[in-house]
Amino acid sequence: MNEPRPWQREADRLGNVDPSDPTGWFETLWASATDGQVTTPWDHDNPHPTLAAWAPDDRLGSAVVVGCGLGADAEHLSRLGYRTTAFDVSASAVAAARARHPGSSVTYAVGDLLDLPHEWRGGFDLVVEIYTVQAVNRSVRSELTAGVRSLVAPGGTLLVIQAVADEPDEDGPPWPLTRSEIEAFGTEGLESVSIDELAVSGPRGRSRTWRAEFRRPS
Repeated sequence: MNEPRPWQREADRLGNVDPSDPTGWFETLWASATDGQVTTPWDHDNPHPTLAAWAPDDRLGSAVVVGCGLGADAEHLSRLGYRTTAFDVSASAVAAARARHPGSSVTYAVGDLLDLPHEWRGGFDLVVEIYTVQAVNRSVRSELTAGVRSLVAPGGTLLVIQAVADEPDEDGPPWPLTRSEIEAFGTEGLESVSIDELAVSGPRGRSRTWRAEFRRPS
């Protein structure tokens, strides 16, 4: 078995420190990365390959990227022509994204899925969620999923990319999603368009990944 990398050990430690604050550890990890203490798996310049291969429809309106990290996915959507907002719960991550993309047309903001601004709810034609929900303890999974759903405008699309779990696993982070957990995005007014299980290559080899698309009727 491969020795865990420093960021993995730090993420494992921080992600299980305070169950009363399940998202607070992201700022600590990102701040450590900014200081050069650890690197993160999210330090990349290219969009997630599953997003890059996904073909949007011709209605290029507003888009939002949940848990944007350093902004590679958001910049990809902006290049496609979307008016793109990208947010992360970590202020350090947002500051690093802005510094990495000077002059970008993407609106970077600090935001928490558990406490979203009212004006964002139902405000986006495309919502992209990649690996954020799975990075947070299952104790708030339903609340995070509801937060993602709430961002989708009437007639809008939600694209969810998450790691696959056959059975719920409490040993994380991350906490990959089961079939029923990925299907839960398609409730409360959203309808499932497709749910596919893919084999995706990454820095740690090939992994099983959900690519799920949902739509809110106009």
